Amino acid sequence: MSTSPTPTPSEAFELLLSGNQRFVAGAPEHPNQDAARRAETAPAQRPFAAFFGCSDSRLAAEIIFDRGLGDLFVVRTAGHVAGPEVLGSIEYAVSVLDCPLVVVLGHDKCGAVAATRAALTDGVGATGYVRDVIERVTPSVLAARAAGLTEEDDIIAEHIRHTVDLLMDRSRVIADQVAAGRTAVVGLSYRLSDGSAQVVTTRGLPSEVAA
Repeated sequence: MSTSPTPTPSEAFELLLSGNQRFVAGAPEHPNQDAARRAETAPAQRPFAAFFGCSDSRLAAEIIFDRGLGDLFVVRTAGHVAGPEVLGSIEYAVSVLDCPLVVVLGHDKCGAVAATRAALTDGVGATGYVRDVIERVTPSVLAARAAGLTEEDDIIAEHIRHTVDLLMDRSRVIADQVAAGRTAVVGLSYRLSDGSAQVVTTRGLPSEVAA
C-alpha cells in the first residue's frame, strides 16, 4: 500500500472538485483503475473521502468525481436517509480509516423527496419499508415548507443540509473529528443534466475553500 500522506480535509475536497470538473468537461482521467492499483489496495484501504449518497443509479460517486479503487468509501440509501448502520459505517470511515472528508451527496429529481412531498400534499401513501424512507425524509420537507421554500432545488438543498446536521448531531465520533480539524463534512447537490456537483453546506472547511 502507498505510504503517501493522508490529505487534509481541504486537499481532499479539492481532489473531488477537480475530478468533478473533469467529468463535467468530458475529459476524465480514470485514475487508480488499473491492475497496479488493484494490487496496491488489496492489503488495505486508505480512502480519502467517505460518501453518503442517494442510491439512485445515476449517482455513482467514483464516476462523477473521476476516482478509482481505494479512493472513496461509499454508503448509499434511498434519499440518503440515515439509520444506525449508516452512522456506524461513516464512523468507521473517519475513526478507523482516517478519512479526512465526509460527503453527503444529494441530487435533483430525487424520487424519495418527490414521494415524501406527494405523501404530505396529497396523502399518497407507501407500503412496506418505503414508508420508513418517506418518514425519514419528512422532517426535511417540513423544514423547507416552514422556511417558505417551494422550488425543488431548494427543497433538495434543505434535505442535504438536514442530513449533514443529522450526522453532526447524532454522531459524537464525527463531530469530534470535525472539531479536531481531522475531518470535514460537506453537503453537495448533483445536477443530473450537466453532471456538476454544487456545494450546499460545509462543516470544518475554511471559508475560502468551501466557496
